[in-house]
Amino acid sequence: AALRMERADVRWIDFSAPRDVRVSIPHQRNAGVRAAGGDVIVFIDARCTPQEGWLATLVAPILAGEEDVVAGAVGSSDGDSPWDSEDDGGYLSECPTINLAFTRRAFESVGGFDESFSYGSDVDFTWRLNDAGFRILRRAAARITHEWGSTPRRLRRSFDYGVARGRLYRKHTRRIPGALRSDPVPFAYPVFLLGLPLVRRFPLYPTLLLIPAWRNRRIGPVRAVIDHLIYGAGTMAGALRR
Repeated sequence: AALRMERADVRWIDFSAPRDVRVSIPHQRNAGVRAAGGDVIVFIDARCTPQEGWLATLVAPILAGEEDVVAGAVGSSDGDSPWDSEDDGGYLSECPTINLAFTRRAFESVGGFDESFSYGSDVDFTWRLNDAGFRILRRAAARITHEWGSTPRRLRRSFDYGVARGRLYRKHTRRIPGALRSDPVPFAYPVFLLGLPLVRRFPLYPTLLLIPAWRNRRIGPVRAVIDHLIYGAGTMAGALRR
């Protein structure tokens, strides 16, 4: 409310969630794009702080007529996180809307965000963009930092993102064979969790977690493994939930 009072140049939209919808994120995204007047749409999330020059860097390839979709980089305000993105250049197979710009043409070509999702509608949106022939350019120089919140909030997010991943693969089943190699976390961790009863016969079974712990040593192995275990539990829930 304070920001709304301070920024008279910003147009605020009063949004009412549809009846019987618990999480209305995709509905809000569609409402925001519909209300926007420009041909270039930019998304940034709450709890995000853009670095100097962020907006100009993010939209430059679009304004130059070179690209239709550009994603910036995300870093944590409190240290490394499994959700950070640092790589520069090239094209992405998916990305969230936390730091994203796209043309209205691209948005309308795929019909916007799928409002049947709770979480994960942004990844579904970018998957459909790729399927429609739109490339997602990575621009790490267009960087924001994000405050991921307290530990309980972060763990809850891991579960919600896992549920979303299961829902995504239910919708995009043809992606599963390739995802077993390119996106192993939502498959490997559910398998590990389902195999936990084996501990009674194979006490060293949990030591399998040393492999991902070593691979994620830069961001904190214990934190990463716990996040991924909860994410895996969410993936199972999302895959089974109607």
